[in-house]
Amino acid sequence: MKLRLPVSLLAALALPASAIAQVAPAPARLPDAALVKAIAGKLAEMGENYSGVVMVARKGQPIATFAQGWADRERKIPNTADTKFRVGSMDKTFTAVAVMQLAQAGKLDVQAPLITYLKDYPNADWARKVTLHHLLTHQGGAGEIFTPEYEARRDRVRTLQDYVDLFGKRAPDFEPGSKDDYSNYGFILLGRVIEAVSGQSYYDYVRAHIFQPAGMTGSGFEPETMPVPGRAVAYEHEKADFTLAGGLPWRGTSAGGGYATAEDFVKFAMALYDGRLLDETHRKQMTTGFVDLGDGMKYGYGIAIYPSPLPIVGHNGGAPAWPATFGSSTAARA
Repeated sequence: MKLRLPVSLLAALALPASAIAQVAPAPARLPDAALVKAIAGKLAEMGENYSGVVMVARKGQPIATFAQGWADRERKIPNTADTKFRVGSMDKTFTAVAVMQLAQAGKLDVQAPLITYLKDYPNADWARKVTLHHLLTHQGGAGEIFTPEYEARRDRVRTLQDYVDLFGKRAPDFEPGSKDDYSNYGFILLGRVIEAVSGQSYYDYVRAHIFQPAGMTGSGFEPETMPVPGRAVAYEHEKADFTLAGGLPWRGTSAGGGYATAEDFVKFAMALYDGRLLDETHRKQMTTGFVDLGDGMKYGYGIAIYPSPLPIVGHNGGAPAWPATFGSSTAARA
């Protein structure tokens, strides 16, 4: 049996040790020195079973950075704080910010049905029922993209519209608003809405309105066929053997699959809360827990609200050999 080697990043802002090292929740937050020691001990315990970067920051300034393992085993390139990692579904948070920016500008309404913005959507009956709010909270029944139909066309599905062409006629998994079920396709559709409303490609919009204002110089969505300096290589781990991992989309999308550095997510978290990306009203709307995920966790618009003595918001991501997560606590910005 093959195991996915965790080649990942974690960008965290003054999180409790339970959120970083996955140990039992503590009644009080650890002092910085004890937190750093706990993380170092956990990483040492994991050894070769962890390859990636862990960063902890306060007020946007890293107080500890751990880089472990190889970014490229064949060329013996180690991970560093500047290594770019694919971040899976963490890109959904960027998509939600983009939607809320357009709402803040009065260019869209999250309670409006999808047909308002994608007027030629193939399944028009469903598009009249499902709202952007439903899609942002995984309550739309939009379904999955990693299907046999997709796998047969993986290298030919290259734009967000290509996904709509592939899946746009299918019926929803359930009536919008009747339940919640995690949906990558729902966030593909949100990406298309961003394109339709802004007049830009999803990638150009995110670069201009999120990455640049936040100073995220190590983030992007370049295709897997394009060499990206500093982007780590993914491996699968079986016993003592490491083999190249496959199964990634041709390019990251509004549902996930882009790349970033750990420090870029620190920058993103700061920009989200200091007004550079959203005003307070729209940020609070985005980070409101609309869906109960159980065990005290809730889901807002493309972001999770985690149970903790200190309020934490964030998102994780998963792709072949690429688990990643980030979290931001209010204490880190105080």
